[in-house]
Amino acid sequence: MSCPRPWTFLVLALFLLPPAATAAATEGDPVVSVLERAASPLRTAEPGGDVGDLRPVGRAVGGAVVVGMGEATHGSHEFLTVKDRVFRYLVESRGFRTFALETAWSTGARLDDYVVHGKGDPRRIMREDFQYTYALNNTAENLALVEWMRAYNREHPGDPVRFMGDDWGYTGPELYDRVTEYVARVRPDLVPRFEELYRGLRPTVPSGVYQKAYLARPLSERREMASRTGRALKLLESPVPGGEVGAFAEVLRHATVIHQTATGYGFDFEDPRQVAEAMRWRDGVMADNVVWWHEHTGHRILLAGHNNHIGYEPEDPKVLPRTQGAFLRDRLGGGYVSIGLTFGRGAFKATDPEETRMLTHTVGPARPGGNEHTLDRVRHDRYVLDPRTVPAPARHWLGTARPTRSVGTAYPEERNEFDIALGRCFDLLIHLKRVRAVDLLPTA
Repeated sequence: MSCPRPWTFLVLALFLLPPAATAAATEGDPVVSVLERAASPLRTAEPGGDVGDLRPVGRAVGGAVVVGMGEATHGSHEFLTVKDRVFRYLVESRGFRTFALETAWSTGARLDDYVVHGKGDPRRIMREDFQYTYALNNTAENLALVEWMRAYNREHPGDPVRFMGDDWGYTGPELYDRVTEYVARVRPDLVPRFEELYRGLRPTVPSGVYQKAYLARPLSERREMASRTGRALKLLESPVPGGEVGAFAEVLRHATVIHQTATGYGFDFEDPRQVAEAMRWRDGVMADNVVWWHEHTGHRILLAGHNNHIGYEPEDPKVLPRTQGAFLRDRLGGGYVSIGLTFGRGAFKATDPEETRMLTHTVGPARPGGNEHTLDRVRHDRYVLDPRTVPAPARHWLGTARPTRSVGTAYPEERNEFDIALGRCFDLLIHLKRVRAVDLLPTA
């Protein structure tokens, strides 16, 4: 990480200071002093063991039905394990029953079959589906969460936890099969029509190859495919008299997601205005999928995604005009709570800028003037902070936009810091001073 030259020696000095010297360096800073008093330390970032330190999270969650937990990078171990730890706590003490991941709806359906019914092999599902844009989900950390969910359901078969994906970037063959099998059962006369409308859409190649090939199609072809999935959805919108309502609602949603995928690929990604509209549309769709799940299952949901999606304000409105978190707040009001996760230094997985290789990247201490630099001066290695209840002057500090790290699937990008007001973006913060890279699972 590069820093402006005047700050170089200060950053190195802070990095080398022992804890006592660091504490001395923060004396007299009213913001840090208030943050110190307001912060609740976390015992560990790893799941298991005593959960008394998570009570501040439980209080902040209150009666929310959807809790979004973010991450400053997709590829850091502790961001995933903290979410795992919080989810287990919310399941066992707050009645939460669904884990929602920023991944494809169809992948969520496959993993849900495993955690609820024991169907399939989660390693194989993750290997097959977590490719290209979702490659950073293929981790040992996510597998451990899925296996815990399966173990929980063996002990609680009458009250299972569920897994869902809220995104549309890839729709696997299983979803097409579920729709067409339902049609064959209740309206066999429509089977030829659906086969024609879904022609060329059902994946027959690995998911990463499929996604790249779809994007490579001419725009006119992609839009014609979206027109066909829209017509297929229209054919399903009237339930068959005497049909099973739950099965119909589920299949209708599968057809909706198929249409979401085709519609999403129908944007012109050569036009910056269309890119921004596609990003806004994506976040709105992800929010809608989460709300649908809540309304149809009655479940309280922990939603896992990037900070830039689960927060209330986008890091760059020109690229993403409106976030999933903002859409969820519109739909659920106080029923949605957003938790941002930040870090001081450490490592993460991300591809190179050309997206040709997956690499481990390491960054040093945050530069002075940024949010993480001040958060790192609090003495705890990891802690919870509620921006809604901190006294002044920390409340004003949290409400002021300043540089904040944000890493997506590739690194470095043109920008990896954005001016963000943490107190306006999130209802709760979890800060980790150090993180390490995730443990990726084999891809073959």
